[in-house]
Amino acid sequence: MTDHRDGESAQPTAAAPGPAVLTPGDAADAARLVAFGLQPKLLPARDAEYAELIRRHREDPFFARLADAVAAGLGLVVLEVSPRAGMALAAAEDSVFAVRMGDYSRRAASDAGDRFLHGLAHLATAAMAFPRPEDLADDGYIGRVTVNGIDGFLRQACRRLEERAEEQGENTDPASDAPGLEAAWRVYVRRSSTGATKDARRLAGSTTGIVGKAVSFLVDSGFLQRTGDESGGTYRTTARYQLQVRDMAGSAAMAELLDLGIVPRAGDSAALLPPEEGDDLDLVAGAGLPFHS
Repeated sequence: MTDHRDGESAQPTAAAPGPAVLTPGDAADAARLVAFGLQPKLLPARDAEYAELIRRHREDPFFARLADAVAAGLGLVVLEVSPRAGMALAAAEDSVFAVRMGDYSRRAASDAGDRFLHGLAHLATAAMAFPRPEDLADDGYIGRVTVNGIDGFLRQACRRLEERAEEQGENTDPASDAPGLEAAWRVYVRRSSTGATKDARRLAGSTTGIVGKAVSFLVDSGFLQRTGDESGGTYRTTARYQLQVRDMAGSAAMAELLDLGIVPRAGDSAALLPPEEGDDLDLVAGAGLPFHS
């Protein structure tokens, strides 16, 4: 019906755009993208379908919201969606995909008391891979670590913790299953660094054996790539690992380890910096990257 006002004909107004219509195909594509993201070693550059879904996520807001909702429904946190990292996902604490530190240590070692040592190995790997805040913030930065270097870094951390305990007059020989970094160092320093079997394989319970298990897990998870055999094994970081560490960098356990004043050096050693005033931090029980406690 036409309404005449002041001799002019009213023009019909354009209808506001309605919400995009969800199709089964859209839902399948969104779930497919999440499935690609759950394959830690797969990158968009190696799979045309994955690359196309990444492009669609970045250019189509409706599809991006749909894919993110699928991930959220599975208890997954989307850290980044990009050609360099793919769909990088982290598991929320209540997700079926969450890896528990206790579950990991039971698979990695027969001694449940080693849980804290495995946690230390993962924390130290992250700290050495991205030793400075600017390294963690730089998307182009590639960290490099070695098994022997991580072990040396941890032994320096143990010495610093021992010195701090002695300075404060604390008992330096408590129960080895007590939680936190202060207890874990007492177990770590007592372990052989390189103990080997008759066929020269590293003992799983040696400290380099524990670190080796940690970096192997990170390789399998798409966080590290092995680059050589020197120094017990050399590795480089991936974009996915940088995002994971960036997401977890605020953890108190990570801060406690970094605040000991130990910095990585070239080769297999670490160096101690003078302790800063007021570096007494609350102890943290059994936290480890990239796990939930």
